[in-house]
Amino acid sequence: MTRILIVAPSWIGDALLSQPLLTLLKQRDPGSTIDVLGPGWALPIFRRMPEVSETIESPFAHGELALGKRLQIGRDVRARQYDRVYVLPNSFKSALVPLFARIPERIGFVGEGRHLLLTDARKLDERALPLMVQRFAHLAGPRGNAVEAALPNPRLQVASAERDSLMAQLGLARATRLVCFCPGAEYGPAKRWPPQYFGKLAATLAAEGSTVWAVGSSKERDIGEAIRESSAGVAVNLCGRTTLDQAVVLLSGADMVVTNDSGLMHVAAALDRPMVALYGSSSPAFTPPLSACARILKLDVPCSPCFERVCPLGHFDCMMKLMPGRVLTEIHSLAETYSHPAT
Repeated sequence: MTRILIVAPSWIGDALLSQPLLTLLKQRDPGSTIDVLGPGWALPIFRRMPEVSETIESPFAHGELALGKRLQIGRDVRARQYDRVYVLPNSFKSALVPLFARIPERIGFVGEGRHLLLTDARKLDERALPLMVQRFAHLAGPRGNAVEAALPNPRLQVASAERDSLMAQLGLARATRLVCFCPGAEYGPAKRWPPQYFGKLAATLAAEGSTVWAVGSSKERDIGEAIRESSAGVAVNLCGRTTLDQAVVLLSGADMVVTNDSGLMHVAAALDRPMVALYGSSSPAFTPPLSACARILKLDVPCSPCFERVCPLGHFDCMMKLMPGRVLTEIHSLAETYSHPAT
């Protein structure tokens, strides 16, 4: 039995985009065991992937070298006797634990002078592999393999009984039609649709008979509260009231999701929820939502995408000119096309 370790990326969205790699590895070696080494905040996502056997927390802050700590973790990992490791982040630091663990095959892309830390260091062809999901998945095959024509989409598992139990725990009633907003974006405000626009959209959807929840982390609590206030109280602010894993469970019951380009956008896509994804400073050309029932809304203003955390020009036209009425029209169109009741 082949024992495989994945050194996971730090961002939630990137974690989901790595799942097709795991799926391909399992398809090619069904008897293999796949474990994941990653930051604690991302591990709940991997635990919901059927390909993953175990998760191991990598307790490092962003940018932290902590050489002694990495050496100790490497020794602990060595006892698990992995045959192969895929190092998905491109940093030098991320390749140290596999080296210290003496894993025989260490595969990843060249980056940050780590060529000697990997036994199979590959040069990335960005033109042949424009999407992040393609780059991760391409590592599943041998060096020089052809680009996969089609990749499996990420998929997360949530049982309906688990969702019902969590809703009861949070005092949430089952809605006839549930719309979830994901108003955060960890990278910065340039990726966030204005809270007052979310609020206006919530008020209209509530008038049409929908229940609206704003879902996010404690960092989005104030954003969720601004949405609640600007919706005249009809939007329920759940930001900060759930863990990431609980947010995944709640999103699995949504009839519609409206989201910024964020980790929860990729979660909703992996749950196969009908979704309208709003893009401002970023581009769907690199990390789009991987779902057949996702619609992307992006204005073609001359300065977008700028990939900045904050609008460098001060006007924020890429989001400010994307009006709630336009998003509502897309929601109605999508609802007519897809009906995916939560199971």
